[in-house]
Amino acid sequence: MLPPPPLLWQVRNNPLIGLPNGILAFQLVGVGFAFTQPLQLDADPSRGQKKSGHARAKTQTPQTENLISYDEVRKHNTRESCWVVIQGQVCLIYHECVDITEFIPKHPGGVKPILANAGTDATEIYESIHAKGLIEKMLSPSQHIGALDPSTAPARNPEVEAEEERIANARAKLPPLSQVLNLNEFEELAQTVLSKTAWSYYRSAADDEYAHVNNALAFRRYWFRPRVLRGTKTIDTSCEILGIPSTLPIFVSPAAMAGLGDPAGEVNITKGAGKTGIIQGISSNASCTVDEIADARVDAEKQPLFFQLYVASDRAKSVETIKRVEKLGYRAIFFTVDAPVLGNRELDQRNRAGLLDSGDDDEEGQKGGVASTIDGYFDTDIDWSTLRWLKTVTKLPIILKGVQTVEDVELAAKHGVQGVVLSNHGGRQLDYAPAGIDVLYELRQKRPDLFDKLEVYIDGGVRRGTDVLKALCLGAKGVGLGRTFLFANGTYGERGVVKAVRILRNEIETGMRLLGATSLDELRPEMVERVPFIEIPSGPYRSRPYHADPEGYKCAPGSDKASVGLDLTSFSALVVLDAPPPSLS
Repeated sequence: MLPPPPLLWQVRNNPLIGLPNGILAFQLVGVGFAFTQPLQLDADPSRGQKKSGHARAKTQTPQTENLISYDEVRKHNTRESCWVVIQGQVCLIYHECVDITEFIPKHPGGVKPILANAGTDATEIYESIHAKGLIEKMLSPSQHIGALDPSTAPARNPEVEAEEERIANARAKLPPLSQVLNLNEFEELAQTVLSKTAWSYYRSAADDEYAHVNNALAFRRYWFRPRVLRGTKTIDTSCEILGIPSTLPIFVSPAAMAGLGDPAGEVNITKGAGKTGIIQGISSNASCTVDEIADARVDAEKQPLFFQLYVASDRAKSVETIKRVEKLGYRAIFFTVDAPVLGNRELDQRNRAGLLDSGDDDEEGQKGGVASTIDGYFDTDIDWSTLRWLKTVTKLPIILKGVQTVEDVELAAKHGVQGVVLSNHGGRQLDYAPAGIDVLYELRQKRPDLFDKLEVYIDGGVRRGTDVLKALCLGAKGVGLGRTFLFANGTYGERGVVKAVRILRNEIETGMRLLGATSLDELRPEMVERVPFIEIPSGPYRSRPYHADPEGYKCAPGSDKASVGLDLTSFSALVVLDAPPPSLS
């Protein structure tokens, strides 16, 4: 297979881009549906508006003898002979028709997602979960069958058109970015403009979602004890994370599939993080490659990137990845330790159930959803010896991500890691797992000495700058946010990422002044107390169903509609006499 020509930009789930002369079988949310749409090569892929400064790509015509009709593709829809149509690169003007029969047994996501789309255009599902260029790496030249004959492509599906129209209308009604005043509003707006696939994947959490909901509610158990007359005219929010300067005590927690929300994916977040001076964690399951993300840095010499690692079943692949990010200048490794298997994320599974339904009963142990397609590649048998192995592979600082008990913080310190992230994976893994802020409080009570042996961070449920300050008072060096930046990117792209950081900066600076602290090292444990009440759900909490009506939720001033996200009307306060948990008494 010839190497792909240079890319003009990335294509992910943007309904406003096609290819010249109507010969791209493009995608949005209808897996298995193929349709054609003209491409304006001078268009801005993020908004569908014409953009000057882009050179028009040279068009090329597929060789007639290599064209394959869609009817022929449809015949190859079994395990024995399985063809799919995958849009290659944006500068190609035709689909690649790839025979993946030999690839089925070793596909990380299992057999079902492939067979469910065998003999069809699988572009949408492929691009929603794979980095560009992967198909060329995984398949041999002999598996490249040819190009799809554009004249045989099926007509556009009305469901796809309806979804396109819904998203376009919702995006047209987005309020000016200046009217977004807090992080919750990014989530509210995201549900109206994201595709069903994107929203279901981003918002999904484990089982009944108590852990996810509790992550945010947990911060309400901690109240401030502000000091006065401290002279807070000048505020310094700068800090160091692993000795690396940051303008704020926050970082981008690694979160997968930013390309589901915006075609530029993690590149938007990288640019936003660079402009605001914070550290970005890069997911192993990013939509963009580690090279693309590194190239997007505002300052390649100074802007820090951390790489989040899931250890692969084939350790050699992990070693290859680690060496690659080292060469690119990544500064640390987030070693995720709370995901030997994926949690039961029903919202994600429910959305994909219909799209991936092949008519057969579920295979034993097979999960649906975007998450299922990235499961299976990773080692499910990691233990502390895996950490010892990892330390022989890299000299980069290692941060264990997903630590949930004081006992494991103790073990992490004994094994010589540089840091831990107290986290329950955003409530996406084990339901009823503790919130990071609660584990931090317990660590402060039981083993305050450990804060001198390694750096401690938390993530999960952070909605306000005051949440960040509570964690810092209890000893955290920094606080991570994951979904927040996915929602900001999915609504306003790079500008949204920058705005999210600026909102947090303003809230952190305001909170510090009102607390009586002029720098982060003046934030002390005695400035926070755990209050004698907790909030518990009054009934089973489940995600609101995907809302296809952009009029259903609004964030603009004067809106009287309910917001999405946490439905606090489903909760009741329970007063308890013994505020600290029994283990702390």
